[in-house]
Parts: sequence; structure tokens; C-alpha cells
Amino acid sequence: MEHLPVEVIGNILSRLGGARDVVIASATCRKWREACCRHLQTLSFNSSDWPVYHDLTTTRLQVLITQTIFQTTGLQGLSILMDDVDEFSASTVIAWLMYTRETLRRLFYNVRTTPYVNILEICGRQKLEVLELSHNSITGVEPNFQRFPCLTSLSLSYISISALDLSLLLSACPKIEVLKLINPEIAMSDAQVTIELTSPTLKAVYVEAISLDKFILEADSIECLHLKDCALELFELIGKGTLKHFKIDDVSVIHLDIGETVDNLEIVDVSNFTIIWPKFYQLISKSSKLRRLRLWDVVFDDEDGIVDLETIAVCFPHLSHLSLSYDLRDGVLQYGLQGSSTLFDVVVLELGWTVINDLFSHWVEGLLKRCPNLRKLVIHGIVSEAKSQEDCQMLANFTSSMVQLMRKFMKVDVQFEYE
Repeated sequence: MEHLPVEVIGNILSRLGGARDVVIASATCRKWREACCRHLQTLSFNSSDWPVYHDLTTTRLQVLITQTIFQTTGLQGLSILMDDVDEFSASTVIAWLMYTRETLRRLFYNVRTTPYVNILEICGRQKLEVLELSHNSITGVEPNFQRFPCLTSLSLSYISISALDLSLLLSACPKIEVLKLINPEIAMSDAQVTIELTSPTLKAVYVEAISLDKFILEADSIECLHLKDCALELFELIGKGTLKHFKIDDVSVIHLDIGETVDNLEIVDVSNFTIIWPKFYQLISKSSKLRRLRLWDVVFDDEDGIVDLETIAVCFPHLSHLSLSYDLRDGVLQYGLQGSSTLFDVVVLELGWTVINDLFSHWVEGLLKRCPNLRKLVIHGIVSEAKSQEDCQMLANFTSSMVQLMRKFMKVDVQFEYE
């Protein structure tokens, strides 16, 4: 170990993560202390990593963090996540950021302070590439002065911000590729809550727990869009047909528009969602490159909303991964086995139930026969805590039928996942 270059030791210490582990390791010898001071790249203070953080007074905790940070030079990654700790002094936090900002590439910040600390003003015009902010406020964004010329990833969680400031902040990041919005508090002056975001460089957008009237996203380079646990009257994506991955989970939306050119879609994942199938089908029917399709706990809100395997097989001939949840409504089976088209490219099949019955085993067998090159089958099921004798017998019958079925498909790897 004594022959290791001091730069390599600094690299090792940077991979430890927690600041407490770094401090302990740096006590090994003088060479390791030098590595910690001059060549440490990453430092993390997380209140969930070490229970003692909660036993220390706020003043003592600030002193420890200050001493640790000020013993380093050239930090590129700084994580300060004090979610369950009392408010810190703003002057102390500003000192940390001012000391490290010229070399920082990644900042993960969740600190409550009195008064409020303007992160954008302190870290703007620097070399920051990744910024994750939580439980803070952003007001009065000035794109000309609070510019982030190198930022490629921005995450805002539980942030209070106006729709205008959010739009201005995005425009202040000319190289941004990843945007995450998690449960933001959108301050609006008008009665209608509308967000309009524009970025020519955005490639991935994740939006969770947001409630709006209108959300309009203009992104010419977007490849991945994920909406989760949202309530929207209108969501519109304006782009140039670059979208490859579209995922929507537990979202309420009246009007959904992801653009007319979806020829490059490769993954569509829809769960816990009510849709009018003809309209949704019209959106994705031209996606001949589709490789993964997941329709899970989807309610088709129209009279003709019966989706059969024939439709899926004909429209998406290159599917390799198919996930469907068993649904029997008014005696009619969703994803029925009508037709005779075969899914030659499907190698992974995921099937599941919410309420199991005797028909489920026959449905599984029918799907297996339509996938001649299948390699893996995953069965998802929900098992209630309170089970009647009838429930137990139903599950036993299903298990027996699956054992018999898999004897016919010996080359298929089978997995069961129950919740």
C-alpha cells in the first residue's frame, strides 16, 4: 500500500461515499491524510447514513461539516442531504458553497436554512454539470446572471417555484439533457395553472406528483418521457419524432398528445391508467420499431376498447418484451387470443393478475403458444392476506396447471413474483 501514488489513494477515498468513512480512512497514515486533503474528489454528508448526526446539536454538526470540507481542495462532487436535521445557518452553508463552487461538477443539496440561500446565485456561471435540489425555494431567476453553461442534469424535488422561473431556469441551461420534477409547488398568479417549457437539448424528462391544467413541453431532441402520479388536464409534447421511451404510471389526463411522429418509439410502458384505446392506438400504431410494450392495469374507456393479441402482433412485429395484465370485464377478455399471428421475436413475457380465476391458466397457455422463441416467463400475482378456502383452492389449481403447462415448454425459464 505504501507504494500507491497519492492520487490513486485519493481516488479510492472518493469512492467511499460517506464523509465519516472518508475521515476514518484518512487517519491511516500521513500519506492518506495528504490524499484526503489534496486529491479527494467526492464528499457526502447524509443524515440517514449515520444515526449520530441526529444526536449532535445543529451547531456541532455545522462545525464538523465545515472542518471536513475546509480540509479538502478541489472537490468535484458534494452531497449535503440533511433531511431530518434542524435548520442550518445560511452564512455557514454559503461558506461551504463559496469554498467549493469553482471546482464542483456535481452538487446534491437538501438543507433547510434560515434565511433562504440562493443556490443559483452562488453556483451560477461555474462548471456545475449535475444539480439536485430538494425542499428549497427558487425565486427571481435571472438567466443572464444565473447561467449554468455546463449543466447537463437538473433535478428539483419539493421545490417552490413559479412557472415563469422554471421556464427561465431551463433557458439558463443551454446544455441540459436530463430534467426531473418531483412534487414541485408551482406558484401561479393566474387561476389556470400552466407550465410551458422549451429546450432544444433535453433528452430525458421525468415528472412526478404534479397537478396542472396545462403542461406543454417543447423538446426537439427528447428520447425518454416518464410521467408518474400526475393530474393533468392537458399534456402536450412538441418535438421532431425523436421519442424512444414513453412511460406513464398512475396519471390522470384528459388530453394527451405526444406528437404525430412517433416512428422511433422503442418502449411503451403504460400502467394504472384509463385511456381511450383508439386514440392511444393511433398515437403508437406507426411505431414499427417498438421492442417493449407494457399494458398493466389499464382501463379502456370506450365501447370498442378491446385489445387482442392479433392487433399487437400485426402492428408491432419486432416486439421482444411483452407485459400484459389479465383483465376480464363484463365477460370479455382483454388481450384476447383472436387471430393466428405469431410473436416470433418475443423472448420475455410478463403476465399477471389482479383477481385470479380458472381462465388465467388457459390464457397463459394461449400466449405461450403464440411466442415460439420465448426464453423467459414471469408471472406476477396479488395474494391477499385473508384467504378463504375457495381462494386457496384456486391458487392450488393454478399452481398445478402451471406445473403441467411448463412440462410442454421445457426451454422457458419461469419465475413467479407475488405481492
